[in-house]
Amino acid sequence: MKDVTGAAVHELVPTGRGDIVEQLNDAAGHRSILWLIAPFLFVAGLVLAPWGWALSGAAVAALVFLLLRDQVTSRVVVFYDVDGADERWFESLIDTTKIAAGSQRIWRVLESGQVVTTRQHKTNAGAANLINRIVAAVSFDAPRHLATNITVPTITAGSTSLHFLPDRILVKDGRHYADVAYGDLFSGATTTRFIEAAGAAPRDAQKVDRTWQYVNVKGGPDRRYSNNPERSVMLYGQLEMSSQSGLYWKVQTSATYVAAQLNAALRAAPRH
Repeated sequence: MKDVTGAAVHELVPTGRGDIVEQLNDAAGHRSILWLIAPFLFVAGLVLAPWGWALSGAAVAALVFLLLRDQVTSRVVVFYDVDGADERWFESLIDTTKIAAGSQRIWRVLESGQVVTTRQHKTNAGAANLINRIVAAVSFDAPRHLATNITVPTITAGSTSLHFLPDRILVKDGRHYADVAYGDLFSGATTTRFIEAAGAAPRDAQKVDRTWQYVNVKGGPDRRYSNNPERSVMLYGQLEMSSQSGLYWKVQTSATYVAAQLNAALRAAPRH
């Protein structure tokens, strides 16, 4: 199967305005020395008792100072003042993302490959393509290194996440950040069929057909297998997001309308 996750985040060229990405990467790269110093001061206080009480007081003050310093250096403050058409669009994006959060299942596709041989087709429930996907989640939390005054619609899959801001999509993978301006984003929504095991299909998805784990050349059950469970063919929504800088996300939603509504919201984004 072929990797379909696009370029790594550290390889993406930021296309948003300003130096927010640079600041976020600096903040994410900050390493606190607080937890290295605290045990040393505690042990020193015990060894030097009873003078250790004075040392402990100084240690507490030092630790508070270091804690406040870490909070400042490990976070970037971004204040948004959005009004007019931009405000109405961003509010609609938040509302659409809330609908997406109600979808029973969301996935990100990581790998995809075409079934080549007849044997592969017959032993994979008649599928024409195979994919590897992971469960994704929708939330409304800014990444830990960003402090802001707005709600941040977010899609997270594994260690990677997309954070939708009023002027850009912030892309995060671990401690690495990049961004994509909405003017550089390409998106599209379709529907796709996916074969699920019996009982594994989300309740809000539409069943459009059935198949079996092992099929014959005509698509019916292969009678040579006594253990040949029936599979459900489900119809899911599929949202693709990409950019010339290398971003590529393929997201499947159990409710087909969710992908379509997210795509409509993204395509309506201000392009200035």
